[in-house]
Amino acid sequence: MRFQQEDGYIVEGMRGERGGQPLIMHSVRCLLAIVTVVAMQAIGAAAVVVPGTNCYAIDNSSRLVDFSSWIGHAFEYDGKDSDLVVRFCKDVESRSQLGYVDFGRFDKFNYFVTGARPVDFVQGFYNGDLMNCEQSYDKRGRTAQVNIICGSCISGQCKGELGCICNVTYESTCRASVELAIPCEKPGPRIFEGFTVGYHPRSWEIVYNGMTQLGYEKPRHQYSFMTEQTHVVLYMTAITSLSTLVRKPTIKVFPENGLEVKLSGTGATGTPPTTLSPSMLIVDWRCDRAREMPYELNITIPIEGYEPIQFMLTKLCEHTQSEEEDSTKGWAIFGVSSCIFIVLSTLFCCGGFIYKTRVERLHGIDALPGMTILSACLETVSGEGHSYSRPEDLNSAFASEASWERPPVSARGTWRPSERKYGSV
Repeated sequence: MRFQQEDGYIVEGMRGERGGQPLIMHSVRCLLAIVTVVAMQAIGAAAVVVPGTNCYAIDNSSRLVDFSSWIGHAFEYDGKDSDLVVRFCKDVESRSQLGYVDFGRFDKFNYFVTGARPVDFVQGFYNGDLMNCEQSYDKRGRTAQVNIICGSCISGQCKGELGCICNVTYESTCRASVELAIPCEKPGPRIFEGFTVGYHPRSWEIVYNGMTQLGYEKPRHQYSFMTEQTHVVLYMTAITSLSTLVRKPTIKVFPENGLEVKLSGTGATGTPPTTLSPSMLIVDWRCDRAREMPYELNITIPIEGYEPIQFMLTKLCEHTQSEEEDSTKGWAIFGVSSCIFIVLSTLFCCGGFIYKTRVERLHGIDALPGMTILSACLETVSGEGHSYSRPEDLNSAFASEASWERPPVSARGTWRPSERKYGSV
């Protein structure tokens, strides 16, 4: 079969044994594969993932601005006695004939925040050289603050496409203030600041400050939940004034069949989460079909006016699970049974004690239910001569003994005490 293209080339294809068209079928399959890849990328693009570096900031409109491509870029400023060099998101140095003086480093903590006009962003550099700055605040040595202006300098002396340092001011020998003008990156998605998701009410392993943390932005089979773990509890928090913007989460399982997932808890009903009262999102999942590769669960939490929160969880299904199979059901039955037994035992003891006290006129330990049986068992185990005597028997013995007459002196040697013997419980 022949296909004539616009440029004049002719493509020939062979028909199959049953009259098929292999070239067309191959083209259709390629097109479907491309569409699938694009769709998967579109789903993943909805998640706002934290950048791989700490060289990023959130502007005044809550949009993410990533400066990772600027890391290490040097900006030099020629001064009278010394030159100042700013290495973006790395350090600030003063260079002269006497050597280099470090005015701070951009460490692992994120000192990259938004500024006030005309300054767009502010970078903090700390822990510089300590010489002659031993008494600095928190013993941080020399420090520097870089005020970033998106565009050009106010005075207009900056030339070039990559920006330059507009001005340098030394507040003291231990503190430098730098004004830097650069063409800022295009703002990214809008971040729902203050929102967290974690496995504990005060943790944020999954989502922190509205951004999905690395490890949950895509399926990680090496960190899958085991088959025996039938439920996972997630805790969500948000700023109280913005908590009403959080909507009910939605889920998507890949592959669609084989893993049954249900959401419950206050987070599933749309209850606004706050920092003082986090919302619980309980994920109950059960394996209907065993599979070598883990199942992928995509959880999306819509936020009104912001980018949705999206993260991935994976579960390994080594065998199928029935609806009755639940590791917590056995403990629940045991707990309920224990409570019922304790309540019934308490009622039985109290009822028996009241009955023996009011009806049988018994007092003390004799009024406890089961004491008759217990005394009989003790008598059987201990043998003859060690029996338990009731209190009324003791009282009658003392009364009869008090009525005895004193025996004569001659008879004192032959007097025998009562043969009554006492045992103990």
